[in-house]
Amino acid sequence: MPNIDPQKEVKPAVAPLLLKPVEAAKALAISPRKLWSLTAGGQIPCVRIGKCVRYDPADLRAWIDAQKQWSLAC
Repeated sequence: MPNIDPQKEVKPAVAPLLLKPVEAAKALAISPRKLWSLTAGGQIPCVRIGKCVRYDPADLRAWIDAQKQWSLAC
């Protein structure tokens, strides 16, 4: 029988509310430089907390949905 330490609680993983730029770029499968270009151009919204820039996953999903094209050319 394995030793179970009652002091150690198993905590469920919590998804981050905001993503760091590197995480957001990875989620979008683009480079951080491209992400910054889109952010600076006002195409992708960001959240600024002091000097930190963060991205809301819901905003990234909305941006993806807006980029979808129903053309056969894609």
